[in-house]
Amino acid sequence: MKSNTGSLEHDIIVTLVKPGASVLDLGCGDGDLMTRLVKEKNARAQGIELNEPAIYKCVAKGLSVFHGDIDSGLPEYDDASFDYVILSQSLQQVQKPDAVLKEALRVGAEVIVSFPNFAHYTARLQIALGGKTPITPSLPYEWYNTPNLHFLSISDFIGYCSKRDIRIKKSAFVGRNRRIRILPNLFALIGIFLIADGKRKAKT
Repeated sequence: MKSNTGSLEHDIIVTLVKPGASVLDLGCGDGDLMTRLVKEKNARAQGIELNEPAIYKCVAKGLSVFHGDIDSGLPEYDDASFDYVILSQSLQQVQKPDAVLKEALRVGAEVIVSFPNFAHYTARLQIALGGKTPITPSLPYEWYNTPNLHFLSISDFIGYCSKRDIRIKKSAFVGRNRRIRILPNLFALIGIFLIADGKRKAKT
């Protein structure tokens, strides 16, 4: 389920995960992020992936990955059964992002979400001046072959969290090979958020 976004996104996600944590990666793709978490953070990592060739690559790397459609929910996992659930470049590709996020927040004490920012200034210019579906480094597909089903912005996600009583604990924003700290909804290609269920008692 991954798109081609470079390594900075993964660098940031790795820093958000505490050493020795249990991690469930939803839409884990070829397992590159899971491999880093296992090696660099000694994480106890599992993945769920729909694409069978990607699963074979994960297994070849010695990773624990199950074949499954995350749109179907996570009934086999108990509440707060993982320290982290990760949705790296997969939220915008599922049929029911609201339901998937709800399940991720149930199963994980914390959830890490990253997604391409559809409101990046280059996307805005392509729509305004060219009148065509935009193509950016974080959205590198044509309209007819994109795996993305939902196009959201950083501001959209922040607003969503506010409506759903989701706490944003940390956030980071990525441009071309650098972090963006000013006007991320305009200049960031990717948004990364560490979130938690606002109704759940915070860890001490």
